[in-house]
Amino acid sequence: MKIGTPKEIFEGEARVAMTPASALQLQKLGYDCAIESGAGVAAGFSDATYEEAGVEVIKTAAALWKEVDIIAKVRQPNETELKRLNGDKTLISFFNPAGNEEGMELAKSKGANVIAMEMVPRISRAQKMDALSSMANIAGYRAVIEAGNNFGRFFTGQITAAGKVPPAKVLVVGAGVAGLAAIGTSTSLGAITLAFDVRPEVAEQVESMGAEFVYLDFEEEQQDGAATGGYASVSSPEFREAQLAKFRELAPEVDIVITTALIPNREAPELWTEDMVAAMKPGSVIVDLAAEKGGNCKLTVADEKIVTDNGVTIIGYTDFPSRMAAQASTLYATNIRHMMTDLTPEKDGQIVHDMEDDVIRGATVTHQGEITFPPPPPKVAAIAAQKKPEVKELTPEEKRAQEVAEFKAQTKQQVTLLAVGAVVMLGVGLVAPASFMQHFIVFVLAVFVGFQVIWNVSHSLHTPLMAVTNAISSIIILGALMQIGSGSFLVILLAASSVFMAGINIFGGFLVTRRMLAMFQKS
Repeated sequence: MKIGTPKEIFEGEARVAMTPASALQLQKLGYDCAIESGAGVAAGFSDATYEEAGVEVIKTAAALWKEVDIIAKVRQPNETELKRLNGDKTLISFFNPAGNEEGMELAKSKGANVIAMEMVPRISRAQKMDALSSMANIAGYRAVIEAGNNFGRFFTGQITAAGKVPPAKVLVVGAGVAGLAAIGTSTSLGAITLAFDVRPEVAEQVESMGAEFVYLDFEEEQQDGAATGGYASVSSPEFREAQLAKFRELAPEVDIVITTALIPNREAPELWTEDMVAAMKPGSVIVDLAAEKGGNCKLTVADEKIVTDNGVTIIGYTDFPSRMAAQASTLYATNIRHMMTDLTPEKDGQIVHDMEDDVIRGATVTHQGEITFPPPPPKVAAIAAQKKPEVKELTPEEKRAQEVAEFKAQTKQQVTLLAVGAVVMLGVGLVAPASFMQHFIVFVLAVFVGFQVIWNVSHSLHTPLMAVTNAISSIIILGALMQIGSGSFLVILLAASSVFMAGINIFGGFLVTRRMLAMFQKS
């Protein structure tokens, strides 16, 4: 079978669904590859590069659609493209099935199989083909870059001879894939970053990236990310009011707001109202990543950048991934290639459209003349953060009682060990000769002193492994030093050898540790 990629006809779209690298992998699955002439130019891939990778370059879109069996593209197909389908063809692209009933009906009437890449279920096995996450990751990164391009100050704070420059304060609304990418980029640039999400379980992820999670003083049952397919769901009216009140409180403080909140198959929720925009400082920037679905900001205009009367810039671009076309095409083409791998279990260049497979079934919107959207819930639970068990905060009295109990238990254990040691020493002293006891006492003291001296050295100075070996070596050295004054030549020789070899081990251990620590020091 042959898989082909036409040139995207959506205005301004620079991505391409097949790259020379992905074509080589598709050929290993047994497929012949074709591409429309010029399809990859905007993403930096020339026709000659495709030809070098063994891809057939076809001059026109009509000829390509007619010749290939599988069509891989990026944007939702228009009516003209859908009319080129037939019962022998499979289309793989973004399709927007929830808002594209006419497109599904047309694909159904043609008998074609359509796989919508945005419908790939968020389960562990499907991460490699999750195109929404791939594109959201790029959009989140690019949103911060666009914000910085329109923000008139530094992101990071500076202290210079000319004065102090405060860091920018960034608020990211929504901590999904795009939100986390924006958080990572913002913190990397040195901004003070705040983040909010309706799912409190993502707070740990936010804080691990150096941002501060914004909590609401509101009691509402936490959403189960697994039950909602890994996405946020609709909040209650009371929660929404508490959320908006918090945003109104933050609006005068933040310099940049990046909104990423989307609910599958719904219009974007309005989270940043007109009065919040009015409360922001002149020169502030809002980047609305939900602009294509209506926008999270009341004043957002899709595909435009506007400046409000109070000097706030609102960016509503819907083509953030396309603005990084080479990287976006590479990631999307890889998602397509992984989808084709699942569709080709025998690697013989023949599609096996297994509707019992969770991933394939979930992404399929039309199959053999039937509309199969919406899909049933996947048998495997969606990816979701594990909820931490609630830990009860102890009162000062309870903490004190706990500390006293622990102290008593430790004291009892130490007294018991000392008593056992004393009994053992007494028993050995009664039966052993005096010459043995002299050496035995030296051994016991060497063990005790060596352990205390070395074991209590902080591991920041040496590794735990070196702490153990050095403790053993110190025992040997202390014991040998106490025996080195013995009248026996053999004992003196053995003791001196012990000091020498154990000293090499200790100093060598510290030298090795020093070299290891130097590897982590910044030049």
